[in-house]
Amino acid sequence: MISTANRPFSLGGLSALSCTTKLWLMVALLGTGTALAISEHEHWDERLVFNMTNSLNAAAASGKNISLPDYRVYIDAKPVKGIEQNLSSVVYDYDQDRLLAVINGGPTELIALSKSGDVIGRYPLEGFGDIEGVAYMGGGLVVVSDERSQQLNFFQLPATPRSISLDEAQSLSLGINLNGNKGFEGVTYDAEKDRLYVVKEKNPRQLYEISGVGSSLGHRMHIHIRDRTDWIGENVFATDLSDIFFDPQTRHLVILSDESKLLFEMTEDGKLVSTRNLVGWLTELKRTAPQPEGVTLDKDGNLYVVSEPNLFYAFRKNEGASPEPNRTKDSQ
Repeated sequence: MISTANRPFSLGGLSALSCTTKLWLMVALLGTGTALAISEHEHWDERLVFNMTNSLNAAAASGKNISLPDYRVYIDAKPVKGIEQNLSSVVYDYDQDRLLAVINGGPTELIALSKSGDVIGRYPLEGFGDIEGVAYMGGGLVVVSDERSQQLNFFQLPATPRSISLDEAQSLSLGINLNGNKGFEGVTYDAEKDRLYVVKEKNPRQLYEISGVGSSLGHRMHIHIRDRTDWIGENVFATDLSDIFFDPQTRHLVILSDESKLLFEMTEDGKLVSTRNLVGWLTELKRTAPQPEGVTLDKDGNLYVVSEPNLFYAFRKNEGASPEPNRTKDSQ
């Protein structure tokens, strides 16, 4: 007999198992005491129930959803050259077919990236605060969110990369439940209905819909703020919210959680329809994404995630997966 008593346990053999099977194993291991408390905090039981029920309904929604479980990584944790730390939110600029990302401090910058994760332009942000989120509104118009002040700053990107001063921006300050470094973490824009969605990180987690901002810039202000926190309270089994992206093709939202290493797909009326893990042993990722802070989709349906300190991920639909919705240039 060959003894295995002194051999280290390896997760390598789990790679062939489905995500649902791996979640069953996790829930079984986290059965009592402290382990049960960890399970409740990380929502492993809710993840398992959703994975089981969602797999039964996936075929009926074929082609109508983004279908996050169908994505596979093709750029895995690439360090972005020229960025050492604090890589935060990311968004697709469909006018230039590039990505825009935020470096939050040291110094604060807006960075233009190629879709392979290389820096192609830098816009230092002078006078801005704790910038965490970025959204592209079209025609070179960008909005960034300040986490601590819960302020949204709108400005036009110059044709040639240069420094951008806060004096060039128009600002909207909300200041809802101010609590320091747990404020507005992500922002996204629905151009068709001229509305922003903004997520607050935690304590408490919150989601707001702000209508009429785009048409109000430079004109008489006429906005409407709706609290959509009930959507995430009932459906998003995550301990924090790091970013949000609105996909104009499916008209669905993608929400990212850093602490829970999860992506959530939600309809525009708040129904959860799919999820995807960023945990290494549950997926094809070589390692768990350390601190995922930004998510976006491009016009071709490719999915991008950025993680602190400076890591870039790109995903595409797995061959043989659900057909893609028809995508146009106006994907944001």
